[in-house]
Amino acid sequence: MLNKELKKDILKIILFTVSLIFLFIYIKPVWEFLVIVFNLVMPFLVGIAIAFVLNILVNLLERKLFNKTKINSKTKHNLSIILSLAIVLSFLTFMILLIVPQIKNTTNLFIDNMPTYQENVINLLDKIGVNNEIRANIIAKSKDFGDKLTIYLKDNSNTVATSILGLASNVVTSVVNLTIGIIFAIYLLVEKEHLLNQTSKILKAYLPDKKVNKISSICHLSNKTFASFVSGQFLEAIIIGVLCLIGMLILGIPYAATISILVGFTALIPVFGAFIGTGIGAFLIFMVNPMKSLIFIIFILILQQIEGNLIYPKVMSKRVNLPGIWVLVAVTIGASISGILGMLLSVPIASILYSILATNVNERLLKKESTKKVKK
Repeated sequence: MLNKELKKDILKIILFTVSLIFLFIYIKPVWEFLVIVFNLVMPFLVGIAIAFVLNILVNLLERKLFNKTKINSKTKHNLSIILSLAIVLSFLTFMILLIVPQIKNTTNLFIDNMPTYQENVINLLDKIGVNNEIRANIIAKSKDFGDKLTIYLKDNSNTVATSILGLASNVVTSVVNLTIGIIFAIYLLVEKEHLLNQTSKILKAYLPDKKVNKISSICHLSNKTFASFVSGQFLEAIIIGVLCLIGMLILGIPYAATISILVGFTALIPVFGAFIGTGIGAFLIFMVNPMKSLIFIIFILILQQIEGNLIYPKVMSKRVNLPGIWVLVAVTIGASISGILGMLLSVPIASILYSILATNVNERLLKKESTKKVKK
């Protein structure tokens, strides 16, 4: 006769097997359905992520700025939310106003200096001993490439237009998702205590106390892990930005302040952020001085080694207990799902899942050990 626990385990195995077979048979429609659901809930996921990040700043302002004031707690909370939003939006506006005009100016400079660049290339070909025939061939092929590109764009204008419209549509969708996300995040922050109380009541009404305590501990662990990751990532970004500024000033590289802020900002994206900042920075410097651009790339590569081997382990080791290989996997998957936003959110989410799994594994191992001791 099978006992109750064994029956449950058998039933779980059967349900899991049936679900797995169903998934393999209908993998395409299931995946399409999941994509549709993901796109529908994306604005709210963005809102939850923004609320999590802003909540760290809100709590900090409540503790440090409004702690000793005689204002009531609700007013303190609302003022902290308004101030947090103002700080974040001001910073993003500052970044846009700092970088976009700089890119525009350097691009115009590159176009204006194009004849000089062509002359420098011709002089370089002369210096390395390239004869007139080969030089003429290189120039002719460059012109031929330009002509072919122009003809292609003319002949495939519909395709190009469709691609541009698709890109514009993606940009509009992202802006709409971000706008809805910000509004939803503000609502979550304003109604935080009320929503937590409602959620707690619902859980207690429908679930056993043991399950409620388990969910509560998981939420607490998730909040702690996410907050630790965000604060650690911001601290690391500030350190990288300052070191980049000092190095660029010493080496006499142009746009030191602008590029240092950009490198620090992109450092918020784990693993790939430094490459994004380096690419844009190298482009800006190249327009002014190609040799300095090369020096900048070498300098950033050295700085990345220092950051990866000394700064990141020291800053993040006690904050996010996630091995480096899983950071790479998380960022890669996050980028494929939702681009830069996915890259930003992937590591803290992976850290939360890793912490939950590690806690569960340790609990199960302790339970097995205690069971063995009782049997002995």
